[in-house]
Amino acid sequence: YPYFRATFFMLSIGVIGAGHLGKIHLKLLKELTSYRIVGFYDNDVNTRDQVSETLGITAYDNAERLIEASDVVDIVTPTLSHFKYAMLALNAGKHIFIEKPITHTLQEAEEMIALSEQKGLKIQIGHVERFNPAFIAAQSKIHQPMFIEAHRLAEFNPRGTDVPVVLDLMIHDIDVILSIVKSEVKLINTSGVSIISDTPDIANVRIEFENGCVANLTASRISMKNMRKARIFQGDSYIAVDFLKKKTEIISMRNTSENESPFAIIIDPGNGKPNKTIEFNNPVVEESNAIKEELRTFALEEKNNTTPIVNAMDGYKALKVANQIMDKLSQQKFTER
Repeated sequence: YPYFRATFFMLSIGVIGAGHLGKIHLKLLKELTSYRIVGFYDNDVNTRDQVSETLGITAYDNAERLIEASDVVDIVTPTLSHFKYAMLALNAGKHIFIEKPITHTLQEAEEMIALSEQKGLKIQIGHVERFNPAFIAAQSKIHQPMFIEAHRLAEFNPRGTDVPVVLDLMIHDIDVILSIVKSEVKLINTSGVSIISDTPDIANVRIEFENGCVANLTASRISMKNMRKARIFQGDSYIAVDFLKKKTEIISMRNTSENESPFAIIIDPGNGKPNKTIEFNNPVVEESNAIKEELRTFALEEKNNTTPIVNAMDGYKALKVANQIMDKLSQQKFTER
C-alpha cells in the first residue's frame, strides 16, 4: 500500500487545557482529518469529566502521560502555565502549538526557544488574526506602510480581567503590525485608564518605528460594542481590514489612462504631475474559521517540515513590545499617585 502511505497523513495530538478556548480547539480538531485526538488534560477534575462526556474525548489525569502518547501538543492553558507545559513537551521531543501570548515572561520565552532550537522542534504561536481571512485578503497589497491605526474594542467580560488589556486584546494588533512593518521599534508612548480592574482597561499606544512608520493602537474591554479594525496607509493606497466582520477595502491611486471611464474619479495633483485615478477594490474574502485554519496549517508544517507562519520568535517579539507598553503604563500609574 505505498500510495496510501504516501498520501495519508495524520498527527496524534494531545490538548492541554480545556477551558473556554481549549474546548473550541478540541471541537475544531475533531473536524480536521489531519489530526487524531489522543486526549486532553485539564488540572480541574470537574472540567475533565464534563468535557470528556460532552465531546466524547479521553481525559487524562496526568499531563506527562498525555504528552508521551502524542506526536504534537496543543497548549491552551492560562498564560502563567504556558512555560511549564511547553518545557515538558519540548523535553519529551514534541512539536507544540501554544496560545498567545507565548509565555508570561521574556526569560521563559528565551528558554523555550533555546530548547526548541537545541532539539530541532517547531513552535507555533496562536496569534489567530494572522489567519483571519480579511487580513489574508489584504496581505499581498500591503507594502511599506507608513501609518497604521488599529482599534480593538470589546464588551465587558469578567473572564478576561485576570490579565492586562494589552495581553488580552492589544497583543493581537501588536503581532499583526510587527508582521507587516519590517523595522525595529524606536519609541513607544502610552496612555491608559483603569476602571474595573487593577490594570488599565483602556489603553492607547503610539509606536514609532526606525523606518518612520507610526502605529496608533487602541484597546478597550469596557466598550458598548465590539470592534476589531485596522487602517493601513501607504504611499499609493489605503487599506481597511475589519477583522470582526471579515471585510477588506482597498483604495488606491494609479496614473490616469487615456480611456478612463466617464465615472472614474480623477485627481489633478498639480505642479505638472500626471493625473491620478482613484480605484476602489473590495477583495473577495474567503469564509473560514481562523482558529481552525491555524491548526490546519500547523499540521501542514509538520508534514512538509516548514517554518510555522507564526513562529516562536514572532511570539517573543510581540510579547517584548507588549511588555514595553505595560512598563510605560505602570510608570504612568505610578506618576499619577
